[in-house]
Amino acid sequence: MTELKVYNFMGLRKIAVVFSAVLLFASVVSLSINGLVLGLDFSGGTQVEVGYEKPADLVVVRQQLESAGFENPVVVHYGSETDVLIRLQGKPDQSVSEKVYAVLQSNGEAVELRRVDFVGPQIGDELREDGGLGMLAALAVVMLYVAVRFQFKFSVGAVLALVHDVIITLGVFSLARLEFDLTVLAAVLAVVGYSLNDTIVVSDRIRENFRKIRKATPVEVVNESLSQTLWRTINTSLTTMLVLLALFFIGGELIHNFAIALMIGVGIGTYSSIYVAATVMLAMNVDREDLLEPVEGELVDDLP
Repeated sequence: MTELKVYNFMGLRKIAVVFSAVLLFASVVSLSINGLVLGLDFSGGTQVEVGYEKPADLVVVRQQLESAGFENPVVVHYGSETDVLIRLQGKPDQSVSEKVYAVLQSNGEAVELRRVDFVGPQIGDELREDGGLGMLAALAVVMLYVAVRFQFKFSVGAVLALVHDVIITLGVFSLARLEFDLTVLAAVLAVVGYSLNDTIVVSDRIRENFRKIRKATPVEVVNESLSQTLWRTINTSLTTMLVLLALFFIGGELIHNFAIALMIGVGIGTYSSIYVAATVMLAMNVDREDLLEPVEGELVDDLP
């Protein structure tokens, strides 16, 4: 049987701390100054669905709307090349949809108005607040679960890794001025689940090795555990990335930002499960005694 090659992951943990600190600082500063470019779901506005007889040229449709005075209209295909979804931010108004319909008919093309939706600013505020509360609730449940299944030090590392991933993902959207809507919020929550799954696998192996490897320092145990799960982590991340790349390139504009958020989250989540969670555990001085199962009638200190 081939002997496992153990990589010194923790030898780079100080560099990883600096790297994470820079990313977090840049993300927090950007979020504080620039904020997020909120989509229609959060800011409120009008959504109009129209149908053409022939495949619609989105560039031409967008130019028509901008020439008519609509600022930054979002124009995407919806289902097929003849179906177009138009999103306009601002105060919801029935006259807006009527004006949009008139503008699209002005060049003589046959256009069918299929659906008009309005999202008020109050609904947008509620969605934003509920999304934030949902994120906090998810992190609280994760911390409780990891603390019960493993140990408190593991739960702190897991939650800080998740917070790290979420802040950096949001920071990239803020820096790149990408639109943040409900699909991106769903992607961020999916990132929490993905990163947690990776962290649980690594934590489970660390706990197992702490109990099995008696003559080794905590750093050596963590390095061996990460080396044992390395290929599983790489294979999972690569196969997930292949799917996300397919969504990004051929999935259409509606899920474009959704795919971007997941790609960022998967990449940073893989990194954080190796460096952030494990580094936090070592910083809290996790050792074998933290993970020993008490034996009835014996003290933990008496165990070999």
